[in-house]
Amino acid sequence: MTEDVRARAKLVLKGRIFDDFQVGQIFHHHWGRTISEADTLFFSTLILAFNPLYLNRSFAIEHGHPDIVVNPQLVFNTILGMSVEDCSEIGGPFLGVYDLTYDRPVYPGTTLVARSETVEVRTSESNPANGIVTWRTEGFDQDDNRVIGFRRSNLVRKKRMDI
Repeated sequence: MTEDVRARAKLVLKGRIFDDFQVGQIFHHHWGRTISEADTLFFSTLILAFNPLYLNRSFAIEHGHPDIVVNPQLVFNTILGMSVEDCSEIGGPFLGVYDLTYDRPVYPGTTLVARSETVEVRTSESNPANGIVTWRTEGFDQDDNRVIGFRRSNLVRKKRMDI
């Protein structure tokens, strides 16, 4: 008789709960992501961002860029996405982004990496079964130049949910 592999399966819980965060904690997020020309062209078209800097190489060069500019919203989404596994994968409502700054343009072929620092951990006043955690997230290119920075907050459970 064949053994049911599900009987040997081990549940690995992912994500962090409120008590797993401390102010000053630094997360160096996974391997990074190289942004291709196709990525930015498709993204810009998909969200109807028809700025010629993002779509027209000749226009971008005429305006002082060496190539088309990667849509800044794609840069933001990529860096935010890298931070999810370490900061908010377990879920909980996203409460917002604050102090968003774009420091320099990004061009196709750039590899982005991200890091976050926990800057605030507090119990929710309106829902004490949860906490609010705020991180300062920064994105860097392959030469370690900062390209983006922002703060973001999530409502985070205080206890793991049984599955």
